[in-house]
Amino acid sequence: MDDLRQKYLDAIAGAGDENALEDLRVAAVGKKGEVSLKMRELGKMTPEERQVAGPALNALKDEINGALAAKKVALADAALDARLKDEWLDVTMPPRPRNVGTIHPVSQVTEEVTAIFADMGFAVAEGPQIESDWYNFDALNMPDWHSARTEMDTFYMHRDEGDNRPPHVLRTHTSPVQIRALQDQGAPIRIIAPGRVYRADYDQTHTPMFHQIEGLAIDRDISMANLKWVLEEFAAAFFEVDHIEVRFRASHFPFTEPSAEIDFRCSWDGGTLKLGEGDDWLEAGGSGMVHPNVLKSAGIDSNEWQGFAFGLGIDRLAMLKYGIPDLRAFFESDLRWLKHYGFMPLDVPTLHGGRVR
Repeated sequence: MDDLRQKYLDAIAGAGDENALEDLRVAAVGKKGEVSLKMRELGKMTPEERQVAGPALNALKDEINGALAAKKVALADAALDARLKDEWLDVTMPPRPRNVGTIHPVSQVTEEVTAIFADMGFAVAEGPQIESDWYNFDALNMPDWHSARTEMDTFYMHRDEGDNRPPHVLRTHTSPVQIRALQDQGAPIRIIAPGRVYRADYDQTHTPMFHQIEGLAIDRDISMANLKWVLEEFAAAFFEVDHIEVRFRASHFPFTEPSAEIDFRCSWDGGTLKLGEGDDWLEAGGSGMVHPNVLKSAGIDSNEWQGFAFGLGIDRLAMLKYGIPDLRAFFESDLRWLKHYGFMPLDVPTLHGGRVR
């Protein structure tokens, strides 16, 4: 047994890799290994012989297994040392240029739009995304029977049975921000309200959550002419053309009177949209003069003050400017899509100019 111990301890110490070590394990303590075969002979021995040979064989097996484990660790350490030497890296070398992230088109367009309106004197106002139905509907002159107030169109927050508090909704537009801003600041005022809004709709051009920017200007002498000029200046700056003609189409919104749909002059040349030229019109949003009832809800005297409001879709603006065909792709977390349409954080020269290639 001493010869067997010495034979395998010497062989294990001289093993050059893990494959050789595994062969030695099988030869010594495997099912048909030498130590295993000797342990099977214990059944042929007398009780007195087993009392001597049994503990000795178990001790030999444990010693060989311990030597195998120690050698395996030593081989792994040696392999790691060799790898570290081969993969040595000089950390004092200048770094290679790498992309550190991508700005989402919605974030980029929000910054562009905000900067353009800031140049025209509009401040940014924000408000909660969960609103009471008073701020979201009642204060905006929307009656109880209005279709937008149904659960088919609006996401209502859950209320326990017996809860008598006013119902709350995920805001369907950023117009409640205008009410809050008027209550806090009064008139005159000139703000834009960008942010997320929610409606129960989902297709190629609609998603349950999207982004909107609304504008509000209240003063003593404001008219639809001022509104038209603001929209023309914004569109020309955003789409980077000299001039875009804006057309008003009569419409109806509960919170404005008169109300108008906003159209931009455009053309479709070979399937490519061109803003500012042509004989077609592109629907862009809604607008109008703020309804006296809305001013009254915000605590503003409609006999002294008047103004305009408008609403534009940020996601739709991004689709138009950067040629994105499907609104649903904005929210699918596809890194390939973001790499194609996204903006490099350090590759945007100005908020106005957008992406430069």
